[in-house]
Amino acid sequence: MNSKLNLNPAIIESARNAAKTIAKDTQEFIDRHTTVTIERTVTRLLGIDGVDEIEKPLPNVVVDNIKEGGGISQGAAFWIGNAMVATGLSPQEIAERVNAGDIDLTRVPVQNDQKIKEAVNQIAKQTTKKIENNRKKREAYIQNLGEGRKPYLYVIVATGNIYEDIIQAKAAAKQGADVVAVIRTTAQSLLDYVPYGATTEGFGGTYATQENFRLMREALDEVGHEVGRYIRLCNYCSGLCMPEIAAMGALERLDVMLNDALYGILFRDINMQRTLVDQFFSRIINGFAGIIINTGEDNYLTTSDAVEEAHTVLASQLINEQYALLAGIPEEQMGLGHAFEMNPKLENGFLLELAQAQMAREIFPKAPLKYMPPTKFKTGNIFRGHIQDALFNMISVWTGQGIQLLGMLTEAIHTPFLQDRMLSIENAQYIFNNARDLGSEIEFKKDGIIQQRAQFVLSEAEKMLKEIEAEGIFQTIEKGKFGGVKRSLTGGKGLDGVIEKSDQYFNPFIPLMLGGEK
Repeated sequence: MNSKLNLNPAIIESARNAAKTIAKDTQEFIDRHTTVTIERTVTRLLGIDGVDEIEKPLPNVVVDNIKEGGGISQGAAFWIGNAMVATGLSPQEIAERVNAGDIDLTRVPVQNDQKIKEAVNQIAKQTTKKIENNRKKREAYIQNLGEGRKPYLYVIVATGNIYEDIIQAKAAAKQGADVVAVIRTTAQSLLDYVPYGATTEGFGGTYATQENFRLMREALDEVGHEVGRYIRLCNYCSGLCMPEIAAMGALERLDVMLNDALYGILFRDINMQRTLVDQFFSRIINGFAGIIINTGEDNYLTTSDAVEEAHTVLASQLINEQYALLAGIPEEQMGLGHAFEMNPKLENGFLLELAQAQMAREIFPKAPLKYMPPTKFKTGNIFRGHIQDALFNMISVWTGQGIQLLGMLTEAIHTPFLQDRMLSIENAQYIFNNARDLGSEIEFKKDGIIQQRAQFVLSEAEKMLKEIEAEGIFQTIEKGKFGGVKRSLTGGKGLDGVIEKSDQYFNPFIPLMLGGEK
């Protein structure tokens, strides 16, 4: 891609190389550790599901049993496989026996190591085959039904009731939406377990459960046939259960997942060690499943100034890119996040926003960038809000963004009504149609406001990445350089769920999904 912004390729390469070093340095820590969530994910991928008499998920029951017995450093797969060889039972039957108190996994006599791995690998290969088939099914739907043109029109539903969400999601698809995100209920990211079954009560959103995923996927497939295009389903693969939700999404053919390396640390105060270890396995699953990940850099601009801190967004995008590559996610599945969040009273703010969006497009040419709407400076004035969204839509089509979360004219008033969503879709469709090829027709003035702004932001991002390269990501987060939020290496939620692996650690899904085994 020729740079309309006259960006210096050497600075881009330098910034990217620094981000690569940062990610690789952290990866050494990640590779030495597992978490209780990763081990629960392994149990789910081996077929364990359901809850006990007090609604505690059986994956939690099993992993807690292993942890209490002092065996978690070897991995859940080892102990489940060991019990399979010793008893001849399936993983689900073993989980039910553990729950009943009939089996204590770490007290089962240790069997032949090769037989343990063979037993587990047989099931692991069946699971990965199912996920692979889901990916093929998605590709077949897109080939047969077609899909919307980029930027994809992305809307949210958030009623708290999955059945009401389905009604709203179908309505949105009929109005023109290409991606439907089911917002999670408030604070689910802080639960260290995944609720079970279909749910009808949530605050500010709906619980992310595997059954809710299944119900919504079924509904969107149904409406997709009606409207003649594939409708993508999005949910939130973040928080203390990040890899578990990735696994559930892969099993139920979700298409897009909010999946950021740093978001949970900064905005949910989840321990940074826990998050960085969890994000790796969650991204391996998402990459293998063909799921587009959405990162959360747009959130930085809700806690810090979008003009002064724009370089932190680019720095984080480059870091997220490198973490994703290490987990096997191709650039085409990286919905790197950014946002239209400058104060509308700022003179030439539109030009600065345009520079930011064009810069992201040029630095990440293959990525289906996720562009987020104005929210911070919405006032409740629906007429001004609709204009702010129109300017946002104009920049999106102009700079070739990939996934466009539509702004709502009623932002700052209430959760959108069906008609609010319809007006937002109409706004975007009108502008996208009328300005479809604007970007290919217009060049920017040499050394003008737009070029200078983008070059400055790139330069500042490179400086920041060089500093992080020197001191490491953990120290950078402790100093509050992202979003102005400081977090401690040993603070936050979930540190007690981080475990150093033993030499006998075994997780069959990492090599299977990264392509090392077939």
